[in-house]
Amino acid sequence: MRFLIQLIGAGLLYALSFAPADAATGGEPVAVTQVDVAPCLAAAAADDMDKAATACAEVIDNEKTTKADLIKALIVRGALYARHNQVDHAIADDSRALLLDPGLADVFNARGELWLKKGDKPKAVQDFGAALRIDPNHEKAKANHKAMAREIERIGAQMAVAGKPSFNCGRARRAVERAICGNRELADLDREVFASNARAIREARNAAEAKALQREQVEFIARRNADFGRPGYDLKKAMQQRLQRLNGVDGY
Repeated sequence: MRFLIQLIGAGLLYALSFAPADAATGGEPVAVTQVDVAPCLAAAAADDMDKAATACAEVIDNEKTTKADLIKALIVRGALYARHNQVDHAIADDSRALLLDPGLADVFNARGELWLKKGDKPKAVQDFGAALRIDPNHEKAKANHKAMAREIERIGAQMAVAGKPSFNCGRARRAVERAICGNRELADLDREVFASNARAIREARNAAEAKALQREQVEFIARRNADFGRPGYDLKKAMQQRLQRLNGVDGY
């Protein structure tokens, strides 16, 4: 009899050990507490870095955060980092958001702009292109991609003529011309002088100014040819001074 009473008592204690969980909802399991993303969003909107650092971390680092709220928190924190020039942190948050949802055109564009800040143009172009594949009418991505396409084209053109002067080295006869052809830096300077002079003449206010600019260039070349090799003559310095003169004329 005593054993039976002890057994019943043990069973009652076992049952009571689950009572709080059931009692909380009248016999149903206790609901999991929802992670509140609102403080993170509010702090980011207010540009409050200190509050956002704590509030957003609580959301992002919580395993119970829903995927949708996690993406929201990552995006707003990434944008906040970007505004405060914390580029690497911003890229990290944007990248994580894109792993969760690869269809975010705005985030691809934002990350592309961050890559530009870091000087990584190939990655920037890749992200702008990804944004446009998702949304062909994304205005910012279109503008960014177009600008980068021009920049890459310009860089490619520069690389194609790098180390080449404005004249044909195969026909170089003068000592100064051979010196220019044999030195990459001097060759680039010669080409820049030639291009700047052509641009200055093209953008001259009138025919008289254009004629004067052309006369200056002819005189510079003649003086360069005559003075090269003489004691104290610095070809590189002379070319740099000519380029500076031209840049001052055409406003670049």
